[in-house]
Amino acid sequence: MQRLAVVVASTRPTRVGLKVAEWFEAQARKDGRFEVDLVDLAEVGLPFMDEPNHPRLRQYVHQHTKEWSARVDAADAFAFVVAEYNYGMPAPLKNALDYLVHEWAHKAAGIVSYGGVSAGLRSAEMTRSVLTALQMHPVKAAVSIPMVTNLLDEDGELHATQLMDEAATALLDDVARVDAALRVLREQAG
Repeated sequence: MQRLAVVVASTRPTRVGLKVAEWFEAQARKDGRFEVDLVDLAEVGLPFMDEPNHPRLRQYVHQHTKEWSARVDAADAFAFVVAEYNYGMPAPLKNALDYLVHEWAHKAAGIVSYGGVSAGLRSAEMTRSVLTALQMHPVKAAVSIPMVTNLLDEDGELHATQLMDEAATALLDDVARVDAALRVLREQAG
């Protein structure tokens, strides 16, 4: 089975991202090709980058970095669930990405974005740019959820549309295909 980490990028207490990530996690589990790890950056709780050495050296001194490195290293592929903040990606996600270098390389990445009218698309584009710099391979298929709050009921539960489910399937198909191709590169990199 492919190991897929679904990363919740927003850490705000009133965020919608966790509900979106839980829906996507359920889609990935139902798919059957993935062992899924739901990674909530609010729970991971990385401080603002505090490692004294450049991440490319992998000379981590803090336990939180060693644990983060092991969790990222264990994943074959990622699905980043991103909101949009001031036309960009959430700062906790950028911080979490910047902590590491080698652990991200040659892994497939899907993006699930949500928001208002823009559906978080500017955040998704910024995230793609950063992922590419880390030698990750963002897939073309994506899930973009506009007006996400209209999909929440009185209890805050997300009610996905058929289009969301279809987009999730397309994203998972792309991630599975790209991950299979990238395994050779990861093995060669050691």
